[in-house]
Amino acid sequence: MVTIRDVAKLANVSTATVSATLNRSAPVSPELQARVRRAVEELGYAPDGVARSLKTGTTALLGLLVPDITNPFFTQLVRVVEAAAQRAGYAVLLCDSDEDPAKELTYLRLMRTHRVAGLVWCPVGEPGPEGPNARTLAGLPIVMVDRAAPGVAADLVVIDNRRAGYLATAHLLELGHRRIGAVAGPPHLLPAAERLRGFTDALRERGLDPDAAPVGQGAFREAEAYASCRELLGSEPRPTALFVANNHMLIGVMRAIADLGLACPADISVAAIDDFPWANAFNPRLTTVRQPVAAIGESALRLLLARIAGHAGAPVRETLACELIVRNSCAPIAGG
Repeated sequence: MVTIRDVAKLANVSTATVSATLNRSAPVSPELQARVRRAVEELGYAPDGVARSLKTGTTALLGLLVPDITNPFFTQLVRVVEAAAQRAGYAVLLCDSDEDPAKELTYLRLMRTHRVAGLVWCPVGEPGPEGPNARTLAGLPIVMVDRAAPGVAADLVVIDNRRAGYLATAHLLELGHRRIGAVAGPPHLLPAAERLRGFTDALRERGLDPDAAPVGQGAFREAEAYASCRELLGSEPRPTALFVANNHMLIGVMRAIADLGLACPADISVAAIDDFPWANAFNPRLTTVRQPVAAIGESALRLLLARIAGHAGAPVRETLACELIVRNSCAPIAGG
């Protein structure tokens, strides 16, 4: 097995110089860095991560815990975070909690076992005895993304979810729709609650009664949204437009509309939150509120690396702007 001493001997430098070059822990001249890197390449040397973690208490490893890797938002977020982490010299340990609090807790413990240097975390957010406690998270630098965990004080990066719900609903209202239904997410989750508040803000601004608007529960899942949409569109009077609170539910809604023999936007207009790569490939092309996924991921990494470096202070909340992308899944109300 190749050791750091072998690298130092081939490069004709000290082991301290090899360590400083590889760990960027002290200044090393460009000439010596080049010799060390040539020796590392020639010998195929890989640092002993286990030994280093025992010495420092951490590894060059970041945790990334998301609730649903099949959701295009989280798929894009993973790519952004992994690329930013690699540029900073870290690898990423990715786990998917599948919206399951027990599985989430298991993975949080796994992160501690693997001595991750810090964690980017999108919590399940379900309050209860199976959720993470102070002991599970103690001393671990954490940045939460998209959602907040009950009782956890950590940096948070989100979009203006209330504004997102408002933008989508206001667009439908501007097209003359007044019977607007909503397919909402789980009320205990921050983005779901705020997006629904934006929906009611827009209705109230136009003098409509939010309590009279039909609202179905889609649980941020395709199957649940499909069932909820069928129920909403089977009611009388049938809504002429739907606000959908995320992209997974949007897919379920579009399937339900097709299965009911309705046409979008001729029979029902649809506007949703979360743009995704194939939203422009649907027929009709989907009107969405786009989240700045790259900015979210990069902000989360920036905050996390600052915490790892020892930055103190109260938890930071960064709220990023979103953008309405108008396509052709919405049409003016017939006769309006």
